[in-house]
Amino acid sequence: MNTPMHRFKYTKLKTEQIASKLVGTAAGPKCVSGFSDVLVGKSLKILTDDGPILSYSFKDKKKLMFSENGGASVEAGYGSLTLKQMVFFSHMAPKTLKGYNVFVDLDSNLVTVFEVWFGGGKDSQGQVLDDREVQRQIYFGCVEVVGKEAPKARHHTTNRIEGKGMYWKQDTGIETLELYASVVSSNFVELTRQVDDLSYCSPSDYIFIDHNLFVYDRTECELSGVMTMYVADLFTETQAGMRLGFNEKDELEYYMFRGAGQVVGHLARLQPFNQHGEKINLGLGAPTKLDQPNPKGLRIAYRPARTFPIMSEEEMHQAAEKATLVFPWDPDSSKAPLSVMSPNAPPLSNLLAGKEFTLRYDHNGPVWEYRIVDKKNLHWRNKGELQWNAETYRAFEADEKLVFFSHMHSGSRPRTNVKIALDLLNGLTTCIFSKMGTEYYGNEVSYRAIFGAAEMEEVDAPKYIRHEFTNELVGHGFTRSWSDNTTSMHLYTTPHSAAWTIYMDDQTLGMQWSAPCIYVKLRNGVYIFNLVEEACDGIETCIAINQKTMHVCGFEYEGGRNGVELTVVGAIARHIGCYDVKRFFGPKAKVKGA
Repeated sequence: MNTPMHRFKYTKLKTEQIASKLVGTAAGPKCVSGFSDVLVGKSLKILTDDGPILSYSFKDKKKLMFSENGGASVEAGYGSLTLKQMVFFSHMAPKTLKGYNVFVDLDSNLVTVFEVWFGGGKDSQGQVLDDREVQRQIYFGCVEVVGKEAPKARHHTTNRIEGKGMYWKQDTGIETLELYASVVSSNFVELTRQVDDLSYCSPSDYIFIDHNLFVYDRTECELSGVMTMYVADLFTETQAGMRLGFNEKDELEYYMFRGAGQVVGHLARLQPFNQHGEKINLGLGAPTKLDQPNPKGLRIAYRPARTFPIMSEEEMHQAAEKATLVFPWDPDSSKAPLSVMSPNAPPLSNLLAGKEFTLRYDHNGPVWEYRIVDKKNLHWRNKGELQWNAETYRAFEADEKLVFFSHMHSGSRPRTNVKIALDLLNGLTTCIFSKMGTEYYGNEVSYRAIFGAAEMEEVDAPKYIRHEFTNELVGHGFTRSWSDNTTSMHLYTTPHSAAWTIYMDDQTLGMQWSAPCIYVKLRNGVYIFNLVEEACDGIETCIAINQKTMHVCGFEYEGGRNGVELTVVGAIARHIGCYDVKRFFGPKAKVKGA
């Protein structure tokens, strides 16, 4: 698929359409590797805590009889796979929209059950969920063994997997990168299904089986709604799993798979050492025990597009005409910052004050002449024009005599902003040229990077060398403390995308989202990172990263019904690890239909 998932218009399938497509699941899932016969001829009675009693009789490798809570037995198709002492079997309930996925530990008789269904209903905020989105409820329990006392231990949620990254290749040929960078979410990169190297985020669950085995699931909420789940063994780096849902063509996918992979790295977990994730505290009130959420199926899902007020180009222009707020707060101000991302901005720089220079950008790009009046005011014009434009600006010294500054193009339509890196030692310059509006929304920022050189006294700029796009940051994770009360994690997942995650109570990594981005190398260890929260809130964050000082500085640009705003931002950073993933990205030869 060459349309990014966050831009694809998935069909709003109705329950009747889904029911007709689920008829075929009565035969059970498919599997390239073939199913296990370990359960053939056996019967299981599964007791779950605060959930159903499930009774099973397995006729052969593809047919079973089951009942719920002592009700009538029903025949269904199923499939089962084994991994170490674990047996995983999956089936749907005929003539319904639901099914069960059951993980049985043959050594301990402990069980984890995922009840899954279509026809979502509403989330905890009352938002109507897409019927195509697979819902889930997790039950923990055990297999009843006649004459033996039921075990008191249970599988449980865990943070032991948080921060780990895996590469997987299924027996279907599908390859993915899966970065478990939160306790309630994960990042995944489709290396074969998608033609662009973009990462996406999905609500996820992590279940502790033992010290090398865990169960994982993710649901592509707000995207296709497809669910993927598996049990994984970290010793052998193998998996056995299931995929259920409707793809971009509205085709039902229901199959089981085996896979093999490798650990690609770890990010540091920052919770207290005595926190193990059996209870997840996201700061949303009382600690949330994810094994029994209430109401049924509750999951912590980020659904930003649902609350984003979409504006037309004309509406955005009129709002900008009424209010364009430029630098409402400065690091040298005695007032309290208006943005939670501003308090840790470094001091403003006056390195440009009194200077005159021309910035000439390549490939018939703009040529701008500048006269810098003082620390906060400048004049600029397009080369050849007579009239100068007066603007307020703000500048940071991102590295030794490397200035990162920004200003508006007042009165422009669409409203335009520039963020400029100017190296006073070598004359190189990069501009992130941004404007309000994309083909999707009038109030979503669009941007491009342009490269060039400066013409100024005492600096001989090179003719061929330029700042350049880079993948040097790819795989790295950093904390960004914008203030003492606001810290997020930036995870630079691919050369063309990144994710941000909010730290919650006890330094737990919680809700996250991702978006396309760019990375530009200015010097060794100094970069520009620019991201717009696409199909989210449309905000642009543009920062200069200095890996020597571990301090970032930059600007945030956004528009909405209250107008346009340009703000300074800054953060203190910690490096928390890196995934070895660069080798998976770049142009690839793809065979049509493969």
